[in-house]
Formats: sequence, structure tokens, C-alpha cells
Amino acid sequence: MTTDTNSPKQDHREKKVRYTGVASAPVYGLGLIGALVYYLQHATTLLAGVVGFFKAIFWPAMLVYKLLEFLKM
Repeated sequence: MTTDTNSPKQDHREKKVRYTGVASAPVYGLGLIGALVYYLQHATTLLAGVVGFFKAIFWPAMLVYKLLEFLKM
């Protein structure tokens, strides 16, 4: 066995780190579950349960909208 001393040079590029914001996913997930439980417990009909399901999914958008409305922005 022989060792090749003329091996190609390794590429020493810097790796770029990208932050994707996945740290907020668990917070959103807990909020989604909490809102889903809340809306489904207060639903008296099937239609109210379906509406509650969609409210639970879109609660952050409603929260931001109401906050901006309150701040008059």
C-alpha cells in the first residue's frame, strides 16, 4: 500500500448558518391546541365546532389585527 502525497486540496469554505425561526413553532403549536380545546368546549353545534376549528388555526392573525386596530396603526 502506498500513500499518495499529491491528494487534492480540501475546500475550506465557511459554512453559513441560516436561522429559520423554528423556535416559535412549539409556542404556536401550544397556542393552537389551547385555542382548539377552548373553542370546541364552547361549541354547541357541529357548525360552531367547525368555525371554532378555523378560529383556532387563524388566532394569531386575528390577534395581530385587533392589536393594530387598538393601536390605530
